[in-house]
Amino acid sequence: MTASETPAPVGCVRVMLVDDQVLLRTGFRMVLAAQPDMEVVAEAGDGVEALQVLRATAVDVVLMDVRMPKLDGVETTRRICSEANPPKVLILTTFDLDEYAFSGLKAGASGFMLKDVPPGELLAAIRAVHSGDAVVAPSTTRRLLDRFAPMLPGTAGQPQHKGLERLTEREREVMVLVAQGLSNGEIAARLVLSEATVKTHVGRILTKLGLRDRVQVVVLAYETGLVRAGGGGG
Repeated sequence: MTASETPAPVGCVRVMLVDDQVLLRTGFRMVLAAQPDMEVVAEAGDGVEALQVLRATAVDVVLMDVRMPKLDGVETTRRICSEANPPKVLILTTFDLDEYAFSGLKAGASGFMLKDVPPGELLAAIRAVHSGDAVVAPSTTRRLLDRFAPMLPGTAGQPQHKGLERLTEREREVMVLVAQGLSNGEIAARLVLSEATVKTHVGRILTKLGLRDRVQVVVLAYETGLVRAGGGGG
């Protein structure tokens, strides 16, 4: 484990790198070190070490590999996200739309990225997830879920999340469009609303359903049958 010697500057995004490949961590660290608003505060080579480090280190965003010894990234993510006020987790995957990315989202990750992502996209993703936005486009998450929808428990029976009945008709409508991959601007145009109003609806949906971000909205919409594989409304 390597941690920075000094605390991250106020307002800086505190990032932890979790990957068993030292060279990959080094590359990510070099990219992040050049940013005035980011600081790599910790590193770990496997999930067990990551959990130990997190007990003593304040972290905002974790870049999490999935295939690691001792404890894989999916289970590590699940344990991190079960804690109170956990850091946001970005799953790092080698192949687009693989089962590890799907499992990572189910475990509570806020998104997934390819390991060979251009530096600019990586930095934008870290900033986005830190601010509470979706890291991957909902449309990408939807394609992932379309592929792995048969793995979702009980979609045929359309189990109900207790919070869904608390949504207004408009909020339910917005939720379906979010799950179909539309941005706030696209939803605003579809429903003839202002973008600010759509953002307010999305915020209320997250609060009522106890979700962290738009990615979890997409996952829940599939689990409950609100949206079917292929992107149609339930």
